Amino acid sequence: MLHAKSILLLIVGGSLGTIVRYLVYLLADRYLNHILPWGTLIVNLTGSLLIGIFWGAMENTNVPPALRLFLFIGILGSFTTFSTFAFDSMNLIHSGAYKTMIVNLLLNNLGGILLCMGGYYLFSVMPK
Repeated sequence: MLHAKSILLLIVGGSLGTIVRYLVYLLADRYLNHILPWGTLIVNLTGSLLIGIFWGAMENTNVPPALRLFLFIGILGSFTTFSTFAFDSMNLIHSGAYKTMIVNLLLNNLGGILLCMGGYYLFSVMPK
């Protein structure tokens, strides 16, 4: 059952993650080429790495469930953007950029999984 405290944590965390995601998009749009949807790739890979790091770091600790909810579902859940990734991929298909879509697909998925694993293993074996 959701409590008012949990909902508030999700609202605040989700708002923070969304704002940071938007700032990343603005920076990527300003400074990177427009061949790939860089903003989506950056947030998905960074979010995957951060989830792995925080998960690994918190694995054997007494982190309150409220903090995990705030961080993983609130901030990082709204920071990463699978639906935007799907939208960007469909736009690439629609524009006929099939090779770029496949590169985008591989970078987001394989890169995200590898970064999450790397973050987890790096931070779960470090001395606490």
